[in-house]
Amino acid sequence: MEKSIIVGVFEIDKKDFEISCILEELELLTSSAGGQVVKIFFQKKKTPDNKFLMGKGKAAEIKNYACARHIDLIVFYNHLSNVQQRNLEVFFDIKVIDRTRLILDIFATRARSLEGKLQVELAQLLYLLPRLTGKGILLSRLGGGIGTRGPGETKLEVDRRRIKKRISMINKRLSRVLKNRDIQRKNRDAFPVPVVSLVGYTSAGKSTLFKTMTGEEVFISKQLFSTLDPLLRRVGLNEIEKGYYFLLSDTVGFIREMPRELLKSFRATLEELVHADLIMHVVDISQNDYLNQKKEVEKVLAEMKVPDDRILTVFNKIDLMDAEMDHEMLSGRDISSAFVSAKEARGIINLKRLIFSKYFKDYQKYSITMPQNLMNLNSFKHWAIVTHHSEKRNMVHVEVLCSREKMIKFKEKFGGYVK
Repeated sequence: MEKSIIVGVFEIDKKDFEISCILEELELLTSSAGGQVVKIFFQKKKTPDNKFLMGKGKAAEIKNYACARHIDLIVFYNHLSNVQQRNLEVFFDIKVIDRTRLILDIFATRARSLEGKLQVELAQLLYLLPRLTGKGILLSRLGGGIGTRGPGETKLEVDRRRIKKRISMINKRLSRVLKNRDIQRKNRDAFPVPVVSLVGYTSAGKSTLFKTMTGEEVFISKQLFSTLDPLLRRVGLNEIEKGYYFLLSDTVGFIREMPRELLKSFRATLEELVHADLIMHVVDISQNDYLNQKKEVEKVLAEMKVPDDRILTVFNKIDLMDAEMDHEMLSGRDISSAFVSAKEARGIINLKRLIFSKYFKDYQKYSITMPQNLMNLNSFKHWAIVTHHSEKRNMVHVEVLCSREKMIKFKEKFGGYVK
């Protein structure tokens, strides 16, 4: 593990509580990447320094500490410009990265599927491209003058060209992924059950909730961004009404000030949220900073233009709250939120009831009898939930769950006896 220092520079009016939450989260990110945080430094500054971001005195203090403790890595919360990163690495004589680079490194170790690896690589290249710099004016043909002219390309320009070419290739491959997703989505849209997507701040408990609701064995970790590749599984609602079910999708977690390179690269995954029938926004209510975490996710959903009426807020980890507050939360629930403990499977029935009321409220049970040659069973499954079927004397008897609107359209098109 690399011995690491965390550094943050903040506005003068930034509250100490917010700074504490930000740096605590950065410490978790560093640990998730394999770093051992031994010291945290921060400074409130009216205007960031163009050269070092922080004041010279604070920079000297950090350098002395890093030299004495043989530090391997310094991680800045702030976004570092090319000049600032180069100056800091020269000054400290230690590897320096910013939070964006740290998150990209974590994503690179978490991606499992080909799509996930392509998305992470694209994000890394988008981050790297504007940061390519030469080691002196002789490496740049743009400078002009004696010693800079001549045929061919410089190494720097070759690197840029290769990166741009790779970015173009990845974008083409991800475009094919999007097209395949569109085809799959259209096929799903024809089905009579909703797709429910889990979203939330990283480590809010989405994977635990996914496992509890589906019974599927998934990787669960306290490390940030433990899930990158989306999963899709069936969840039954027999406790509410027999025969009903929905499809549950787990997605990547969000974080405050999510790097734009990641949002751009993961558009194929995030598209699933836009087209989901319902979105369960999982919030870790045990966190002191849970309201700000909730706002960060809501900000991303708003940017993606997800309608509010499709979002169901799920406050998770009530098992970590005291009994009095737990009772108060459960008694004060409303139709757009639920309080659960995914770990202890508490509140799951109520959550399923909310999902049922959100999507299946206009569904009814129908019995249909008609000649066998007019309709086959597979056709039924595209617009209704089939709970029972039988065939006798060239007649088909089917029991289905569907909306009144769909039943009327079916009756108008095919006739038959409907009860």
